[in-house]
Amino acid sequence: MISIVVPSYNEEASLPIFHRELTRVLSTIDKNYEIIYVDDGSIDNSLSILKEFHKKNEKVRVFSFRKNQGKAEALTFGFQKAEGEFIVTLDADLQDKPDQIALLQTKLEGEFDLVCGWRKDRKDSLGHILFSKFFNSLARTLWGIRLHDYNCGLKIYKAQCAKSLRLYGGLHRFIPLLAYEQGFRVTEVPVVHQKRQFGKSKYGISKIWKDLPDMFTMFFLSKYGKRPMHFFGIVGGFLTLAGFLIIAYLYLIVHSFGQAITSRPLFFFGVISLLGGFQIFFTGFLADLIINRSYQQNPPGLRFSTK
Repeated sequence: MISIVVPSYNEEASLPIFHRELTRVLSTIDKNYEIIYVDDGSIDNSLSILKEFHKKNEKVRVFSFRKNQGKAEALTFGFQKAEGEFIVTLDADLQDKPDQIALLQTKLEGEFDLVCGWRKDRKDSLGHILFSKFFNSLARTLWGIRLHDYNCGLKIYKAQCAKSLRLYGGLHRFIPLLAYEQGFRVTEVPVVHQKRQFGKSKYGISKIWKDLPDMFTMFFLSKYGKRPMHFFGIVGGFLTLAGFLIIAYLYLIVHSFGQAITSRPLFFFGVISLLGGFQIFFTGFLADLIINRSYQQNPPGLRFSTK
């Protein structure tokens, strides 16, 4: 069975056309399918439209958040509710074409666990396209995963891969990286992208200021999430050493020349570096203890095992 997870937020104009096209395509791919709509606290008529879909088709399941939680939370919820062997995600704004699902599924049935769409000829504003190119280029540089489009809404997963993801905040933009970090095999396929026909994009210029902090968060989590002492220990050790050398230098001045040092800015900088270094070092130590405890309770996922 194939499960389609569709996060939706204020898409009342596009939903009827999208749903009609999606069900037509699914009937040719797999008669045994389910469509999971996750309404992300829409304040328009989206929920009423989704309820009508459910009344007319028992294969449609609808869940609605009381308030807007974000796309990451909607996807995570949909993944946990999905029952299919394969899980597809796409947005309801009609920019992703449902007839591209079969193209991605063919690739998935080989050696891969996640196949991402690549909006090779993207139909968005110039600002969105330029920032997306910058974002994807920076991501390739930082992590080395050779993908052209990290954040295309159209993706197909093997169920184990999708259900292993715990997305929150802006982490849905890094799904290929999160899957790759867990050992899943990731690739991409060029897909057709269309101009938005109804409404406006939910992401404006503020997206830039949200994506960049998320990227640095992901960089820290991917590089040091399992070994925080490697980061905090180096930073804390450097500050501690710098503070110790400053205090030692000032100590020599006092004993060699009898000069007062407590009024010097260098003295305060040395003390702050010494104390701050100790604090940062022990922050890393505590983080390592927490992660060690977590790993004892949640062992790594297995690719294969026998009973």
